[in-house]
Amino acid sequence: MRDVEIRDETIRLGQLLKLAGLVEHGAAAREVLEAGEVTVNGREEIRRGRQVAAGDVVAFGGERIRVRGPAS
Repeated sequence: MRDVEIRDETIRLGQLLKLAGLVEHGAAAREVLEAGEVTVNGREEIRRGRQVAAGDVVAFGGERIRVRGPAS
């Protein structure tokens, strides 16, 4: 598992997938989400606009990332 730091309190799931380098663009994020290939905290998620926050764990393609909030 690796950590990905975000600059705000939350980020949309599609944006996080791009930030983490798990997908190249928004259309790819939509495709993998619609296919049910992404989980958030162990539960399948299909909404690209779902807000994720510090502490959430996102899994896709055999990789797991933990969201870190802005540095204090």
